[in-house]
Amino acid sequence: MKRIGILGGTFNPPHTGHLLIANEVRYALQLDEVWLMPTAVPPHKMAIGDATAEQRLQMVKLAVDEVDGLRASSFEIERGGVSFTYDTMAQLVQDEADVHFHFIIGGDMIDQLPTWYRIEDLLDMVTFIGVKRPGADNASAIPVQLVETPQLDLSSTLIRQRFVEGGTVQLLIPPAVEAYIREERLYGSSTS
Repeated sequence: MKRIGILGGTFNPPHTGHLLIANEVRYALQLDEVWLMPTAVPPHKMAIGDATAEQRLQMVKLAVDEVDGLRASSFEIERGGVSFTYDTMAQLVQDEADVHFHFIIGGDMIDQLPTWYRIEDLLDMVTFIGVKRPGADNASAIPVQLVETPQLDLSSTLIRQRFVEGGTVQLLIPPAVEAYIREERLYGSSTS
């Protein structure tokens, strides 16, 4: 049976921190692959110059293109609308009967797990993987396998702000993602 990790998010844009977490969890747990799965509808209101769902998916594809074991998944974007984790995983489990899924979350989300939609049913479908974060409790009544990764305090908000201010994003995002953002003029970027 294959072992696949799912790392969901808006990936607006994907950055080195996302890749680091996905790669570290993959190696720590010896997963066959980790799929980075952009949500169809980001939880925040779209701003002028913000990336569309298709652009976010394209950036994830570019980000993982040369990273062994990481893959972009269009699953939630193709389905469209707001996706509960339960709905996504129920469909994936049905479609991929020979896969055991591991759902990766940040340490700051672990204590919120009991409030997730149909959490008891989710526990029957996936193994939750919590990425430890300093300052977070990293604890829950819900069973979560914890993984330590190198800490990189990096956010998509910071990356977008750097583009707005004309600052550097070198080493914060893959060069192919930076080139795409400039080509598409996302986040107020210019072509240089």
